[in-house]
Amino acid sequence: MQSVVTFEKPLPHLSLPDWDARLYGLQVTADTRRADAFDLRHSAHQLRNETKIKTEWDSYHNNNRLRARVYEIEQWKSTLQELLDRLDREMSALKEEKASTERELEQLNMPLLVCSECLSNRDGRRSSELTYDLADTELKKELCVTESNKKMLIDRCQSAWEKINKLEVVKFKLQLDLNDKNEALQIDKDMLNLDKDCANITYKTDSLKTPKRMITYEQWLEKCEATKKMAMDELQDTLRLRESLFVARGRARNALRAQTDVTNYMMRRRIYDTQRARNELQWQKMKMEENMDKLASELKTIGEQFADKVNALKVAETRLETRGYRPGIELASDEADVGLKEEVRNLRETIRQLQEKQDCAKATYNALEAASIKIAIDLNDKEQSLETDMQALEMRTALEPKRPQGTDKNLILASMKDEVPNIEN
Repeated sequence: MQSVVTFEKPLPHLSLPDWDARLYGLQVTADTRRADAFDLRHSAHQLRNETKIKTEWDSYHNNNRLRARVYEIEQWKSTLQELLDRLDREMSALKEEKASTERELEQLNMPLLVCSECLSNRDGRRSSELTYDLADTELKKELCVTESNKKMLIDRCQSAWEKINKLEVVKFKLQLDLNDKNEALQIDKDMLNLDKDCANITYKTDSLKTPKRMITYEQWLEKCEATKKMAMDELQDTLRLRESLFVARGRARNALRAQTDVTNYMMRRRIYDTQRARNELQWQKMKMEENMDKLASELKTIGEQFADKVNALKVAETRLETRGYRPGIELASDEADVGLKEEVRNLRETIRQLQEKQDCAKATYNALEAASIKIAIDLNDKEQSLETDMQALEMRTALEPKRPQGTDKNLILASMKDEVPNIEN
């Protein structure tokens, strides 16, 4: 095989002016390209510097904004946490006040039972002793005061129960808001620690979109202020309610104590009046019996005198009648006859007077006996009434407050009762 040798076509020869023009054109093109490259490098350097500075400043400002937001959320979180703690304390205090009021309400059952029992027993009095006296009036007043106190304490307990339920709702809202703030705070802290060197950064689709639930900062601030105001208002209402519970218990105790003292005084006064009336009736009965004994003795004496005068009259009439049988002229109206007739007339008048006096004495005796029977009946009624009032007063001793003795009294006077543990025997 023989190789074929080929020859390239020679380029046309340029003239010197064309060569100079071509050289000049290459120089101009090179200078232009270098100038463009310089401008491009300069503008790129400037752009890099500007974008770097802007990016750093934007990142700095946003970091500061995130720090400010974290600080603000922490402040609100601290405020809400403090409100939540105060709310828990107020709820505990309100529950204690409610429990104390319920115990006070249960303690009213004893005065109510004692007062009703006293009224029921006093209704068993007999005859004229069943009167609307001051003790009966004060017992009914005490019953009304006890019922009024009971109704007032029931209303306060109902208000406390409703307030506790409302505080539970407010507590739930505060906890929900705190949970949201804790989650938002954690997110903002994570974003504050996020930088370009982190591994979990990626492109996001439509990162500039606005969520549907997003609200403005002013609305968020208004909601926070509203939550705070709601909690503060409830705390103030709870404080006033606790004070009203304490005042209601004290007012109920004082009113019942005052009415109990008045009722006890009226009961003792009624017992004193009944005892005085009983003593008076006993004295009257004793005097009646003495007079009846004397009158019975007098009646016996009058009867004896009456029988003696009757016998004397029989003697005189017998003499006078027998002397009427004298014979002849011996039947004369002599001094003996006149004397006997006068004696008969005197004896008959004496017997008549004795009979009248005896009838009057018997009537007086019967009146004394009837009065004595009435006094005895009234005395028995007063004895029964006195026994009833004494039993009622003895029953009311259960309403007297237990006064501390010995060490307990010293602890109360020294205000150390709550500091010393209560040891049950």
